[in-house]
Amino acid sequence: MPKDSASPTPASPSLFINRELSWLEFNHRVLQEAVNPHVPLLERVKFFCITHSNLDEFFEVRVAGLKQQAESDAVEKSPDGLTAPANLRALTRRARELVAAADRCWRDQLIPELARHGIHFHSPRQLGPADREFLDAHYKERVHPVLTPLAVDPSHPFPQVLNKSLNLITHVTVNPGPEERRRFAIVQVPRVLPRLVRLPRDDGRQDYVFLGDVIGERLQELFPGTLLGPWSAFRVTRNSELYIDEEDVGNLLKAVEAQLHNRRKGEAVRLEVSHDCPPEIREELLTTLRLRPEDLYLVDGPLNPSCLLTIGEGDPAPELRDPPLPTVEAPGLKDRPDLFAAIRERDHLLHHPYESFDTVVRFLESAAADPRVLAIKQTLYRTGGDARIVGALMNAVRNGKQVTAVVELKARFDEANNIRWARALEEAGVHVVYGLVGYKIHCKVSLVVRNDDDGIRRYLHLGTGNYNASTARLYTDLSLFTSRPDFGEDATHLFNLLTGICQFQGTRKLIAAPFQLHDRVLELIERETRFAREGMPARIVAKMNSLVDGEVIEALYRASRAGVKIDLIVRGICCLRPGIDGTSENIRVRSVIDRFLEHSRIWHFGNSGRPEVYVGSADWMPRNFFRRIEVIFPIEDGVLRERIIEEILGRQLADNTKAWLLQPDGTYLLPPRRKGIPAHRCQAEFIDLAGTTVVRPDRVRRGARIKMKLVPRPT
Repeated sequence: MPKDSASPTPASPSLFINRELSWLEFNHRVLQEAVNPHVPLLERVKFFCITHSNLDEFFEVRVAGLKQQAESDAVEKSPDGLTAPANLRALTRRARELVAAADRCWRDQLIPELARHGIHFHSPRQLGPADREFLDAHYKERVHPVLTPLAVDPSHPFPQVLNKSLNLITHVTVNPGPEERRRFAIVQVPRVLPRLVRLPRDDGRQDYVFLGDVIGERLQELFPGTLLGPWSAFRVTRNSELYIDEEDVGNLLKAVEAQLHNRRKGEAVRLEVSHDCPPEIREELLTTLRLRPEDLYLVDGPLNPSCLLTIGEGDPAPELRDPPLPTVEAPGLKDRPDLFAAIRERDHLLHHPYESFDTVVRFLESAAADPRVLAIKQTLYRTGGDARIVGALMNAVRNGKQVTAVVELKARFDEANNIRWARALEEAGVHVVYGLVGYKIHCKVSLVVRNDDDGIRRYLHLGTGNYNASTARLYTDLSLFTSRPDFGEDATHLFNLLTGICQFQGTRKLIAAPFQLHDRVLELIERETRFAREGMPARIVAKMNSLVDGEVIEALYRASRAGVKIDLIVRGICCLRPGIDGTSENIRVRSVIDRFLEHSRIWHFGNSGRPEVYVGSADWMPRNFFRRIEVIFPIEDGVLRERIIEEILGRQLADNTKAWLLQPDGTYLLPPRRKGIPAHRCQAEFIDLAGTTVVRPDRVRRGARIKMKLVPRPT
């Protein structure tokens, strides 16, 4: 289709959605799962907590960075044309709307629904004598000894309030009368204690009191001989970015460890207070923390809702949760005790969590125990403290194998955990390295070198997700097992680059960032564009977490104008505007938000009837293209390639239950289902495909058991 001369050029800011606002729209979609009455109740509570946790990280990283830009002398605009101050104003307005919506969700929906199922939250003042006596004893025995009252006066400066800690603040009047002095006093709610106190019940009811309320009602005991005013809860979010000049440090591990201590007391970027906090306390906190009124958020709900994840522990009401996910092993590897023999025969693709991540763990454990295995090389980004994975590497050393682990110390918010495991690995004799200066090691690669009967062979696991068995049950990811010689040779070159001093040697099959990936993605998009201009079949389907890179977005616009049919499945940030006449009318963008976090990255290029599929660890963002070590790998087995196109991408594109459609104005809609159109929910169908249907009869809805084929894209 020829370009309309009246339409904006690809470089126009009007063609880009603001990155921060797009992220907030993603979090709004997460919140909608908490609002959705068809989602099991305790899962709704989980999504409510995730919404707040996401907002915390957003302020700790993105808002903190924008504040630094706004305070600098540089005048820089985002691709959509906003300066940092304008960006902050826009995201603040949207963030306030999101916080207000979350408060309404808690107050008007979750609290009444929880109460209907026997789960109640009480103010201490509402309780009867027996409950108050229980709380008095609980406070005296378990809480009071841990508390530290902090006065604010000339000899006691305002305390260093830790990042995301929950605190109580009140006015304290000393020497009431003509000589009285009015001061502030602060008490931190201890992080080491459960934030919910469950009251004793014999009838199965779950009655809770927030620990902050228990302490607040007894503040007078901490300040005897004084007169206390009303107390309020508050919480400070701080800049949590690590600032390390890797070129200038002698020991990266120690440098990261030192910076972690600073994270707890970085510059404040947000102040949350309970909605009834007196104005004079708000003003004092803002002044002390050097924040502005726009940084203040009044919260009419729990200030630290993550504690709500503990309700229903022990699963007393399984009907309030999603059914447990069964452990299903991939059919091609099931009942195959010799994984290496199975991988020699052909490539194997696993779709997590529907097919168990335990197979990946078994691959490493088998390599550690197999006397034929000579060496193991492994990248570790977020291990989650999985003792089986790290234990397999340690066991391999004990069995005399050469073991190398490339550990990423700067995996955000997992740094302390990775440092701990890196030290344990080093003590066990694993050769631990921290990759290339200036780059995060984000690729997911495990290389096993084995002495087979016919010679040395390299076995590979390549994935889209972390080597973390816990998140592997919560995130959707893909794993590929292969022993293809070209793949093994490429992986060897990659590890040599990460552990030694050498130039990038290039690859035959794998595509690595920051060396090739950006150019290769542009080439693949341009190839489809060229096919469309020549009247040949052209198609792009790309699934990822985020789409931000300006050059890639402009390339997609050119492809759309040439007539390429493009479907993008983007879970989170998407800066591309679909559906603009003359520019992106051939592009559709959807975001699937459901029980599992969509995490796999899959790219399908039609290639004029000779389809190519690529899978890997990278999103289409500048950081992935230029500031991380990433690996993308082609799916060369035709059966596996067809499975990805038909079964995985096909069902994602057909989902009309949990797939939100991006509109040209940057908002997302969950379209109403048209009469006569079958319902499809891809994640439920993936569970079914894995071999076991776990949907209860009372929850069979919206096509949860539907078998389907790829739905052709309408022209």
